[in-house]
Amino acid sequence: MEHRTEIKVRGYHLDLYGHVNNARYLEFLEEARWRMVEKGSSLESWRRRGLAFVIVKIAINYRRGAVLDDVLTIESRLARLGGRSGVIAQDVKRGEEMVADAEVTFVVMDMATGSAVGIEGAVREELESLG
Repeated sequence: MEHRTEIKVRGYHLDLYGHVNNARYLEFLEEARWRMVEKGSSLESWRRRGLAFVIVKIAINYRRGAVLDDVLTIESRLARLGGRSGVIAQDVKRGEEMVADAEVTFVVMDMATGSAVGIEGAVREELESLG
């Protein structure tokens, strides 16, 4: 299942050259992931179980510049789910034009130990539902 998030480019998103600063894309992608995860899971229930959803790697391809007043759509989907990590694929589009794309690798962390744990049981089911 693909999740869509719209973000309008504001003046504070821009850099000296008048286009969205590369670091802002991280914020756009994060907002879209939060919305995606909130639809299929309760992060509060994860906290009660002592678990956290943690990003360990982000690879972004910047393809086109976005400018003031552009409306960007971020399409997010669970691309892969392994035994100890998963990947969320995200596309940033202006209409049909690809502005950027990213692969975001995550793990589920035991908050008490700070270590990644296996993705299994109810947590796996919740993540698979993001599909």
